[in-house]
Amino acid sequence: MQEEKASAMLLSGVPSPAATTYFADVENAGEMARLLKQARFATKGLGGLFPHHLDISDVHDVLDLACGPGEWALAVAEAYPAICVTGVDKSETMIQFARAISGAVRIAHFQVGDALLPFAFPDESFDLIHARFIAGFMPTKAWPKLLAECYRLLRPGGVLLLVEGEMAMTTSPAVEQLSRFFTQALSAVGQSFLPDSRLLGITPMLRKLLADSGFTSCQYEAAAMEHSAGTEFHTCLYEDYYVAFHLMQPFLVRAGVAGYEELIPLYNRMLEEMRADDFCSLSFALQVWGYKPQNNHRSALEQASQGTPEPARSQGSGL
Repeated sequence: MQEEKASAMLLSGVPSPAATTYFADVENAGEMARLLKQARFATKGLGGLFPHHLDISDVHDVLDLACGPGEWALAVAEAYPAICVTGVDKSETMIQFARAISGAVRIAHFQVGDALLPFAFPDESFDLIHARFIAGFMPTKAWPKLLAECYRLLRPGGVLLLVEGEMAMTTSPAVEQLSRFFTQALSAVGQSFLPDSRLLGITPMLRKLLADSGFTSCQYEAAAMEHSAGTEFHTCLYEDYYVAFHLMQPFLVRAGVAGYEELIPLYNRMLEEMRADDFCSLSFALQVWGYKPQNNHRSALEQASQGTPEPARSQGSGL
């Protein structure tokens, strides 16, 4: 049985903490496969590679931060041949895989780079910077520094596009408890904006983070995705949680929110409850983007220190 194999793997021991803020082993092949599948169904659930209201007609150079195995970057390169896409990720394994599958897509480039550190790219190198679901490794205090670096890398008029979501709402008691353990663990290590919450807390912060970093005309589009039994995305969520809640267990233990003696049976119950015919689930994702001002070459940090940024306007879409 899958549950027995998973239990045996968990009982084999706790890996030593890695020098990373990510909740899972970034070099794990299972995590790579999960991220590939997640990127595909997320793009489908969002309705495309870019928000419907975002004009990319003047976009020529794109940077994909924390690109993982490169699914989104390669999809953009294939769908928009005139756009040159560069993907960066901290994991050498992820970058090697992305390069291997890129094949004939020569306008997609991949290199190792840590989103928590400054990049070697020159100022004003890109027209659009994309980052999807990075809250899982971002300390709350690191967001302003990352957004200031994005501001530096964007050309005047360039776009920063952030995509984040919250934990799925489900009818499974086991999923709900594991989700709470995860958000508690993120809070314990300084990676949650909402302490002691069932939510990741990133979605309500995105527009403000952009505006505070000097980005203007901030807009958003939201999407709802159902993963209930019998729906198109049910298997996608099941496979995602099957891997994610297995790989995050050492993180939960190190954060002190639960022990293996509690996590293993809870994980097995989660798999059983998610396979039930009456399982229901819904999640939300938010795409937020803002623009680097056309006529202002100051850094985001300079703007923040000299006054309040221009008020952002929001534009929502139907769910």
